[in-house]
Amino acid sequence: MSSTLLEVTRAAHEEVERLERLVVKDLQNEPATAKDRLFQSHRVRNMIDTIISTTERLVEIYEDKDNARRDEIAALGGQTATGTNVFSAFYDRLKEIRDYHRRHPVARVVIDANANEQYEALLKEEPVIEFTGEEASGKYLDMHELYNLYINLTFDKKSGQPIEYSTYLDVFSQPENIPGKLKQTRQHREYLEHLLEYLVYFFQRTEPLQDLDRIFSKVVTEFEDQRLYGKIEGWEKNGEENGFLPDQQFIIDLDYYNTVEELIEVGPEKLKEALAALGLKSGGTVQQRAERLFLTKNTPLEKLDKKHFAKGSQGSVINGSAVASQEVDNAKEIALMEAKIRKLCELLNETIVRTKENVVKKQALTYDEMEAEREEEEMQAESESDDEEQQIYNPLKLPMGWDGKPIPYWLYKLHGLGQVFFVLLTILWS
Repeated sequence: MSSTLLEVTRAAHEEVERLERLVVKDLQNEPATAKDRLFQSHRVRNMIDTIISTTERLVEIYEDKDNARRDEIAALGGQTATGTNVFSAFYDRLKEIRDYHRRHPVARVVIDANANEQYEALLKEEPVIEFTGEEASGKYLDMHELYNLYINLTFDKKSGQPIEYSTYLDVFSQPENIPGKLKQTRQHREYLEHLLEYLVYFFQRTEPLQDLDRIFSKVVTEFEDQRLYGKIEGWEKNGEENGFLPDQQFIIDLDYYNTVEELIEVGPEKLKEALAALGLKSGGTVQQRAERLFLTKNTPLEKLDKKHFAKGSQGSVINGSAVASQEVDNAKEIALMEAKIRKLCELLNETIVRTKENVVKKQALTYDEMEAEREEEEMQAESESDDEEQQIYNPLKLPMGWDGKPIPYWLYKLHGLGQVFFVLLTILWS
């Protein structure tokens, strides 16, 4: 009976257990084709998402913030404001059950067979996965729109000759090679956002069982460590060229120092450079420099006493710090996007290589040859699940390759295997 909170809890536990068994059962089946493997991954992903949402609902029930569960358990035990009456509670609940089934006659009989059939039907489900024709069900990347964005950017126009699509497939995974002065332009930022969005979307469609949040969490952790030491790929500490602030901003991170004595160990020269970068007086003893710099840990520059600033530098430093801080934040966001793109390209490396090989191959084919190749791939994909003993589909009578299957049509044409030569023999009679 689904009218009570305890019954809702029981039904939720049952659903989780059923789905867990289905996940195990589905993963025990070895898919026959790449398409079947993709369907299986998405089925399992959908079931896992359902398990997670149901479990979250169970957690809310057990937290019992509104005390509904506690009150229902107390009512089952016959506890009322006037005392405990077990028999009265029993008959009240019996009446409630009868009323419920009178209103919902369909719920009177629970047929486990039907329930099992409904869950088993999930194993035969073919999830709807949207791919473009170029992506070929996740086999290749479709980077044409991103390629157009890339060649329209200023840094790609060299002597009026944009790079070819096949070349772009080699360079898009290396955003760190872009000159630093162009990295913070609006066009480049928009391009990176679109590139990251597409790679994430493609990865989620082709690898639904991968935990992308955990992957990106690790990327962020590594990024922060690299940023601390100025070793971000493509953003190394080389001054203002790459958009970050000068080196002085990164020499001393006060979050890692709790006392002035710890800061003194940095040394007089580094203290002097850090103070100069902030527009503060850099003279005095090492102790005085450390004390002056340590003030900035918990006190904003605009609230510091004027006596700590170098002559004539207070206003410009405060205004400059606000602008520079915004620039650093923007640079950090761009660098983080680049790190995520590199990670996704690393995970999709095989697909990227396969895409480039496909593009290069198509450049050597005519339209008719590409259509014949596409039809042949579709035929082979449909026949992958057949037994090995089954007769191989080869309507074009192509030669067999080393794998026992007909060689690709483009290779057949490339080697001129379709040419026919006629030899005319002339016999001279004496």
